[in-house]
Amino acid sequence: MKNIGAILEEAGYSYANVIKSTCLLSDMGNFKAMNEVYGKYYPENPPARAAFAVKELPLGVLIEIETIAVK
Repeated sequence: MKNIGAILEEAGYSYANVIKSTCLLSDMGNFKAMNEVYGKYYPENPPARAAFAVKELPLGVLIEIETIAVK
C-alpha cells in the first residue's frame, strides 16, 4: 500500500482518487490480514475491490494489488 501511495503521489493523485482495486493473494488465508491493512488506507468510502486467490505470484510475494485511479 505504501508503494501504491508513492505511485499515486508521483502521478498527482491520492488514495481518494482510487476507484477500484484488484487484490491477488497467494493464499486466501491471508485475506483477513490484507483487509485490515487495506482498510487503514481507505477509512471512508473505500473503492470497489475484488480479491482472488492465485496459484503463484512473481518473486514469491504474498499479494499483488492493481489499482485504478481517476480525477
